[in-house]
Amino acid sequence: MNIEALQQVVEFLGTFAFAISGIRHAAAKHFDWFGGYVCGIAVAIGGGTIRDVMLGTTPFWMTSPFYMLCTAFALVVVIVFARHLERLNNAWFVFDTLGLALFTIAGIQKSLAFHQPFWVAIIMGCITGAAGGVIRDVLLNNEPVIFRKEIYAMACVVGGLVYWLLVLISAPLEFTVAASFLVTCTIRFLAVRYHISLPLLRDEKR
Repeated sequence: MNIEALQQVVEFLGTFAFAISGIRHAAAKHFDWFGGYVCGIAVAIGGGTIRDVMLGTTPFWMTSPFYMLCTAFALVVVIVFARHLERLNNAWFVFDTLGLALFTIAGIQKSLAFHQPFWVAIIMGCITGAAGGVIRDVLLNNEPVIFRKEIYAMACVVGGLVYWLLVLISAPLEFTVAASFLVTCTIRFLAVRYHISLPLLRDEKR
């Protein structure tokens, strides 16, 4: 599998995972089906759109209707299997984490394809993975997860660094992608499971 094909697979999987996450959050706020779709598409394409605009290229979702259809499929899955998804504790969190890791990798790969240095690629990966969640939270009138003490964007950064290190030692592409994905997901899961967080800023008056 070449780099371009692998990048497309990663973006498609990330789109579905993020769309599920956004729609689940919308369902928790009792949005209607259209509202759920809008929330799902916003979180699915938001980060990638910002990335592509910064890279000076056509946003990825404008080159194929797949992303819109993928979000529509995610909406159908949530509607049909709502009761089953509800039985899974923190199902939205699992999909959100999968999308975070997948889109981080997609952002890194696309940035490298545009001949950006690796430090830029890591930042683009973080934007691709985390910005969609910020847009989702703004639409739902929630405090963005990325600004809370809960580790979110830092998981993208560490996953990106792992990707970089493996590229430096010429590791196989498939292994590099898998390792970066697992590290990003593991950090996110462990941070939430064991309440690991970054230090909080203190108000000067306190």
